[in-house]
Amino acid sequence: MKIRENVNISELTTMRLGGPAKFVIEIENESDIESAFNFAIEKNLKVFVLGGGANTLGYDEGFNGAIITNKIKGLKDENGIITAMGGEEWDNVVAFATEKDYTGIEALSKIPGSAGAAPVQNIGAYGQDISDTFLEARVYDRKEKTFKTLKKSDFDFSYRKSILNTTDKDHYFVISISLKLKKGEMERPFYNSIEKYIAENNETDFSPKNIRKIVSEIRKDKLPDPKVRASAGSFFKNVYLNEVEASFAEEKGLPVYHGHDGLKINSGFLIEKAGLKGKLLHGMRISDKAALVLINESATSYADLAAARAEIKEAVKNDSGYELEQEPVELV
Repeated sequence: MKIRENVNISELTTMRLGGPAKFVIEIENESDIESAFNFAIEKNLKVFVLGGGANTLGYDEGFNGAIITNKIKGLKDENGIITAMGGEEWDNVVAFATEKDYTGIEALSKIPGSAGAAPVQNIGAYGQDISDTFLEARVYDRKEKTFKTLKKSDFDFSYRKSILNTTDKDHYFVISISLKLKKGEMERPFYNSIEKYIAENNETDFSPKNIRKIVSEIRKDKLPDPKVRASAGSFFKNVYLNEVEASFAEEKGLPVYHGHDGLKINSGFLIEKAGLKGKLLHGMRISDKAALVLINESATSYADLAAARAEIKEAVKNDSGYELEQEPVELV
């Protein structure tokens, strides 16, 4: 277990904003887990469990508590059940699975962050969600101070939600996750971006490995590498609609995606429609390739980000009537 003091949150999150955290504790093996949380209890500190920092925003005043991160790594395959330790990079999990020709998570390639954080917001992209293949997670119950296994049914997954960021937030620490995968291929029709790439590049190979390659190329073109350009990835959630709302939207000429998880309008489309694509607001650049992405070009404070966010939300509300919801969580 490593304990560091007065570490800037900007060093831990991909948006690169945020003042000092009082303590940062890195858990390197399972025996560290109880010790880390007991350390926080003994010092009467608030605790924030941080994954890869790709979906978290820090405040200028920092965090007067302990940030705990999972650095435990490891991957194994038992007849299609892939178990990943929580500190493993999520994209390593996808690479591991697709190399074995398993389908189920190939469209989730190149999503930044850790495996342990993946079920928190039910990560998803290009027609797949982690909940599609999720089997169980081994966790530390912070309230009961016990280790236990939670099944998929315990997580109450929905769009960008699970019990870990709703009803049981701050209750469990994810040690490892297990996914049930199978040999085969994704079923067509694929997500629009994938189908477009296939048509433009005359692709005929739909194996998990090649879909991973395709998704990686799409993301490389549209989404900035957070290690190179400061960004939290997709900043706004897509807008989900009921059937009446979807019918009304289509009557207005808005593109409604009919996915396995429901009816939705891409938030990036709404931002672009409002005339904001490529604009620089308070140091935050709205990507000219994927308008749902905000890139920190010169913002130096959370206030800058908040001002840009407010302008974007107001412009979309005025233009199309939809209320955008932020995807990244805030470190409080």
